[in-house]
Amino acid sequence: MPKIIGIGPLEGSDLFRPIPPSEALALRAVAGAVVAGPGGALVATGEAPVSPSAFKRFGRPIGLPAPLDIQIAGRDQAANRRIAASLAEKIRRVPGAVDVRVHQPADLPTLRIAVDRTKAADVGLTERDAANSVLLSLSGSGQVQPTYWLNRSNGIQYLVNFRVPEHAVGSLDELQAMPVGSGQPGQGGGQILANLATFDRAAAVPVASHYDSAPVTDVFGGVSGRDLGSVLRDIQPLVEEAKKELPRGHYITLRGQADTMRTSYIGLGIGLLMAIALIYLLLVVNFQSWLDPFIIITALPGALAGVIWGLFLSQTTLSVPALMGAIMSLGVATANSVLVVSFARAMLHRGLDPFTAALESGVGRMRPVLMTALAMVIGMLPMSLGLGEGGEQNAPLGRAVIGGLIVATVATLLFVPVVFSFMHRRSNAPAREDESASPLAPAAAGNPSSV
Repeated sequence: MPKIIGIGPLEGSDLFRPIPPSEALALRAVAGAVVAGPGGALVATGEAPVSPSAFKRFGRPIGLPAPLDIQIAGRDQAANRRIAASLAEKIRRVPGAVDVRVHQPADLPTLRIAVDRTKAADVGLTERDAANSVLLSLSGSGQVQPTYWLNRSNGIQYLVNFRVPEHAVGSLDELQAMPVGSGQPGQGGGQILANLATFDRAAAVPVASHYDSAPVTDVFGGVSGRDLGSVLRDIQPLVEEAKKELPRGHYITLRGQADTMRTSYIGLGIGLLMAIALIYLLLVVNFQSWLDPFIIITALPGALAGVIWGLFLSQTTLSVPALMGAIMSLGVATANSVLVVSFARAMLHRGLDPFTAALESGVGRMRPVLMTALAMVIGMLPMSLGLGEGGEQNAPLGRAVIGGLIVATVATLLFVPVVFSFMHRRSNAPAREDESASPLAPAAAGNPSSV
């Protein structure tokens, strides 16, 4: 860092105040400092270090802090830390839970300065004078009285900060010998800090966190070797047991990626049910019937069963991509089921009995159904293998789609025709009233296997 020779615009001017090297407490500029530049001119440097405490004023960074975040909220912080330490010790024994720690440990060594107001008043000083002197020496003048220097060449003001060098306050004796003054000429007598205050060693919390204005203590943890859901299932009984030890008015909340996973599953589960309901209502409008849309969606349980079997056989855990694949397989299964039921309805209106119409629909629409499902399965096969960098992220989607379509195709060709013949067993075959409505009707009836 450049050597500081004084404060002011230019050396030799009336505003320049040199700093004599013989001063007992040498001042050093650390932020926006005015330092000696080329030719003796004073310039401002932007190379001042940033204090880590500046980040604490803005709270935690954006994003989730850890996969597991068990938050204990309440006014009794000592009880919170005790319960958090006990809970963290138990979570460390859970297989797959790694890097478990308490985010707000009370292990920061601190030095507490207690000012005797009576002694300070006897020499014309106050507790505020002592606090300002300590802040000026340890934190800098910016904490007591900010000072700015105006660069007249560009009109920009720079913050000038003075503080005592760290090597000058590196021991308890040097802190006790710190001078204390009122800062006003003719007011208060100069004293050293040891004559006005006592020093005590203590431990404090290095990080203070709040949630909804309540102090909280967080237990952070990661996951390795197991999926997050399995680790969470093992941790839940430990959290429930810890709730019994909470004082009145305290509560434990599970946050972090575990909470995000839970809300995502709930949202996708609701979306899955809403998709089935909307598909049914749309088919009701299209078919002008409540019965045939119900027959169509009977293929959807097969698709969901295929998704579960596909994930189980591939040893893939349930995840958000897997649920998205389940929704995709429902759409394809519905399209194939619509194809089969529409053909069966057409055969029923041609005068065939329900059993024969269902049989013809299963045989006649086998080729288009298989082509649609096979094209989707082949397209998802590379994704399901999880090849390449980051390929394992979308692999559950492909595996869920493949498993769902395989079982849904079998259900569409075998189960849906059976349900159709059963639900229409009491309906009489209508006359060939629609046979002359379309010129393609005789050809379709004569060739039921046409696509």
